Amino acid sequence: MTAQPLNLSGLDLRAEIDRLRKERNAVILGHYYQRPEIQDIADFVGDSLELSRKAAETDADVIAFCGVKFMADTAKILSPDKIVVLPDMDAGCSLEDSCPPDKFKAFREAHPDHIALTYINCSTEVKALSDVIVTSSSAETILAQIPPEQKIIFGPDRHLGGYLNRKFGRDMLLWPGVCIVHEAFSETELLKLKAQHPGAPVAGHPECPPHIIDHCDYVGSTSGILQFAKTMPGDTLIVATEPHIIHQMELAVPDKTFIGAPGADGNCNCNICPYMALNTMEKLYLALRDLQPRIEMDENLRLAAKKSLDRMLEMASGTVGLGDLGARPFGS
Repeated sequence: MTAQPLNLSGLDLRAEIDRLRKERNAVILGHYYQRPEIQDIADFVGDSLELSRKAAETDADVIAFCGVKFMADTAKILSPDKIVVLPDMDAGCSLEDSCPPDKFKAFREAHPDHIALTYINCSTEVKALSDVIVTSSSAETILAQIPPEQKIIFGPDRHLGGYLNRKFGRDMLLWPGVCIVHEAFSETELLKLKAQHPGAPVAGHPECPPHIIDHCDYVGSTSGILQFAKTMPGDTLIVATEPHIIHQMELAVPDKTFIGAPGADGNCNCNICPYMALNTMEKLYLALRDLQPRIEMDENLRLAAKKSLDRMLEMASGTVGLGDLGARPFGS
């Protein structure tokens, strides 16, 4: 099949996406790290797993996931009978890339007395090799339920794993992956920013390295950071995660000021996720029009991966997605 040219000049993309949404009986999901125009058109805006769970609860025939591939894969795991499309199949994740399934399998086999507690930012194959999946909002609740004597492999994010080790006094064996976005924050530039805004708290994601976490007043998931922004007493917040979350903060509390933590030189855009940025309104329109690129998955693999997700929900379902904001009710 010949690829359609990406020349959509003159098209009212928002109107066309709304038309296709109704025609396809589609639900559009927008992660917090998507550009504002995609967040604004999404039926639901939130963290990755909570978006997939919300979509599964709808009667939609099609899920258009504006996020990255592992998120769309998770939506397919939870909604096997729905068509799941991702606007750009190249929208990957540095954490997923850091943990190839064959190497993770060998690592597990080399440590047979360890269970695998695995961050959701990984491939379906790695989920299938894991015992329990965690999100940044559920990890603490789940870890607290595992006996101290139980040996644990934690992957693929070594910073999140290290944060949990320090907080709980654990000694989990860490896979050496990192998120390129959270790794990019500069301690020197953050300290300069704090000096410019004395008294302003810093909220950071636990994917940040320790030298950033050490300066944070609040550490939590993206949805947790959003909740902190809504409830904190001050009027200015420094945000150490992907800066597109600030759009939701400004919608929720327009009278407060939110400042993204800086990257290495104080002005680079290195804290913007390059994978999330691959999704555009044009690509979302084409995905709904053509129902491509489509997520396909072997059923045995899906069921194997779903076991580790189900175990997480059994242990910590009440913590997943706390603080998520829906853009509007599905179907409105």
